[in-house]
Amino acid sequence: MPALLLMTGFPGFLGSALLPRLLARRPRVKALCVVPARHLPAAKERRRDIEAEQPHTRGRIELVEGDITQPRLGLDPATARRLRNVTEVWHLAAVYDLAVPPEVAWRVNVDGTTHVLELCHDLPRLSRLQYVSTCYVSGRYDGEFAEDALDEGQEHRNHYEATKHEAELRVRKAVADGLPATIYRPGIVVGDSRTGKTQKYDGPYFLATFLRRQVGPLAVVPALGDLDRVKVSLVPRDFVVAAMDELSVLDASRGRTYALTDPAPPTVRELVDAFARRLGKRVVWVPLPLTLTRTVVELPGVERLMGLPAEVLEYFASPTTYSTTHTVTDLAGSGLTCPPFESYAARLLDYMLAHPEIDAKAMA
Repeated sequence: MPALLLMTGFPGFLGSALLPRLLARRPRVKALCVVPARHLPAAKERRRDIEAEQPHTRGRIELVEGDITQPRLGLDPATARRLRNVTEVWHLAAVYDLAVPPEVAWRVNVDGTTHVLELCHDLPRLSRLQYVSTCYVSGRYDGEFAEDALDEGQEHRNHYEATKHEAELRVRKAVADGLPATIYRPGIVVGDSRTGKTQKYDGPYFLATFLRRQVGPLAVVPALGDLDRVKVSLVPRDFVVAAMDELSVLDASRGRTYALTDPAPPTVRELVDAFARRLGKRVVWVPLPLTLTRTVVELPGVERLMGLPAEVLEYFASPTTYSTTHTVTDLAGSGLTCPPFESYAARLLDYMLAHPEIDAKAMA
């Protein structure tokens, strides 16, 4: 029987772009994607698109109904028996919502990861678990957060961060107990650096929406912290998926954690100014306390009017930066480096302006 690669999180933003690369590097492997029932129509459509665009994937992506919040991922008995041929597991599925309720975040991010770990322990041919975490397990850590750091007594801003932190703790424990695994921590993932293409407008895109909704050439923007010190850890999707693909096959990556983000991220001022230039706006900065700004944004109707959710405000006043030492060291010689923000910022905005249909609810 051919080896199987098991993936959760397809047809998500990262999984959709990553899977064709993995199959190209693993020509004799087929993919088994565990997809919740509600996402199966979208997954089938995405598979059709991938197979049309990348012929090497044809007949190699199988979609099976499952649920990571259930033991053994809720797979039917026939599918469960086939798992003995799984040699690699990619666990990407998670709730990526800053306002997620605690019970939902725990069920998906923590229980879901626990079920994946339990499954991995029962896979006789498993060579590696590839687990996608987030840089923001750091919470409100003040300073540079190392790739080997995790439980530093930090507070978390929301249930998304807290549950991803707990999930990574469980993966780390499994690694200590002998599970072969690699952990990837993307920063704030934006569109493709070459085309601007994305599947969603969130994070820094909210700032672009906020700038666009202000009438006239001036844009008033609250200065929530030190504009030239606070950095925004953006990373384009193409770098994230290329780096994971490259790192996943290295012997040195077993047991390692990688921060997949820009080693020299833009400051808040650089981010806003770049978007404002593309939109033909001149920024007027108004110093405001974070708590006051959040109180105003949370007033009825204000968040919808501004297009800037209250949950994202604190990320533009974050004291945390991220070391990328492992990533840079282990990618040396591969030709892969994270492109600088200024090289692709305009493309993000061009794509956003050309595709208002994407994530219409968030932009309404």
